Amino acid sequence: MKQKPERSLESNSQIKNIESKLLSDNYYILKKVTFDYLMKSGQWVNQAREVYNRGDGAGILLYNKEKQTVILTKQFRMPTYMNDNKDGFLVEIAAGMLDKDNPEACVIRETEEEVGYRLKEVKKVYEAYSSPGVMTEKMHFFVGEYTDDMKVSEGGGLDSEHEDIEVLELPFKDALKMLNNGEIYDTRTIVLLQYAQIHKLLE
Repeated sequence: MKQKPERSLESNSQIKNIESKLLSDNYYILKKVTFDYLMKSGQWVNQAREVYNRGDGAGILLYNKEKQTVILTKQFRMPTYMNDNKDGFLVEIAAGMLDKDNPEACVIRETEEEVGYRLKEVKKVYEAYSSPGVMTEKMHFFVGEYTDDMKVSEGGGLDSEHEDIEVLELPFKDALKMLNNGEIYDTRTIVLLQYAQIHKLLE
């Protein structure tokens, strides 16, 4: 059965006759969306897209000015294992889904769950769509300073979610070497490491 989209998209005069069909809601929501699109030539064409809705997320680069270090994580990612990542592990920033929290509350929660630090404040630096050709997800990017006295646990993620996260505290210069050597290839992590470099958060 075809379903109407969750919100009105009629504000875009180049799109009409939008219909969606649920393909899967096993974990997140996958729909097939059909619509008529007005080309620059003036011709209306019918198009179809599969759209994956997993909600929005937030991620943070943690940095320590005194020690000149950053905290990253390492965990197994099955989709990358299926696409040329030989062991399936990625080095990443701490990140997670909003789960009805606001983005700031999300990154503070995820920081404590994943790496064991309880942050006092964070700074939002970007918003960006993760993979706009197929996903609705918008990522909220943060940076935040940490100190050793903020550590409240070893981190590692939630047992209830079967998370198995390795916490990596690295000299910032080593993280940049990993980035430049192709050892870091998670887009979110690249964005925030380059932000830290450009804005000289660490020297």
